[in-house]
Amino acid sequence: MTQKEILNTTGQVFNIQKYSVHDGPGIRTVVFLKGCPLSCKWCSNPESQSFKPQLAYNPGKCLTLSKCLRCAEVCTAGSLTQGKDDKIAVYWNTCTNCMACADACPAGALISYGKEMTVKEAIDSVEKDAMFYARSGGGLTLGGGEPFAQPTFAIALLKEAKRRHIKTAVETCGHVQTETLVEAGKYLNYVMMDIKSMDPQKHKEFCGVNNELILKNIKALREAHPKLTIRVRTPVIPGFNDTPEDIQAIVDYIKDLGVEYELLAYHRLGTQKYTNLGREYPMGDVSLDNEVFLPLVEIAKQVG
Repeated sequence: MTQKEILNTTGQVFNIQKYSVHDGPGIRTVVFLKGCPLSCKWCSNPESQSFKPQLAYNPGKCLTLSKCLRCAEVCTAGSLTQGKDDKIAVYWNTCTNCMACADACPAGALISYGKEMTVKEAIDSVEKDAMFYARSGGGLTLGGGEPFAQPTFAIALLKEAKRRHIKTAVETCGHVQTETLVEAGKYLNYVMMDIKSMDPQKHKEFCGVNNELILKNIKALREAHPKLTIRVRTPVIPGFNDTPEDIQAIVDYIKDLGVEYELLAYHRLGTQKYTNLGREYPMGDVSLDNEVFLPLVEIAKQVG
């Protein structure tokens, strides 16, 4: 692609998060892309799973119908009505996600998760904080969803970032075309890739797909880019991969690949998003005790 074509490449973005310190080295700006081939039951970004813009509703911000009727007046699907405490209620099964109500809502109670952006728009936003990257060793991180589910847009973003001397990182589930991942490696400084389980059947039950492509891709990426920093991450999920045998199996698979390894403790920070999207949280009311998690961390230390 020409430089002009790269800058004009478009994709669906649902958030640009500034000053992040948990998504790669240093201070980073995370560009979150819509769409994911997985459907993990514990996903903390459910708004990322669909490739299309989605309506979300936070009733805590609603001004009440007695003070504001703007959303109801523009809804042509009849999906908004009076709910508790004079606030609106959304009929999710009839909502067409036209976003007219989100555009009309003055309080931000109704919002759209998803916006088409060009590479230029996204990178210009990232570049505004270049001085923080220079001082901290940070830069751009692509998150999601799965960034490489929009392969053309994701790679164009990475190319333009590198052209502007912005360090790059990605958070990937690994279930992407091998050729895409290997190509992206040319423009990446840091990769965070999940390996959630070595059990293909359990992986499909909890994530919607088996783990075959993911396990293939971690080796393919390392072989193609032997000097690339790769951090494998495993979210420890109750009832899914929270036994010593689960973590030891992953350790045995990756310990000779020259990667870093990190366990992430299960949390429920994204549960409110499901309610705002009109969905139920698939994991229910489970939790992870430190008595279970900390011994697993000791097993993970075998890597590196």
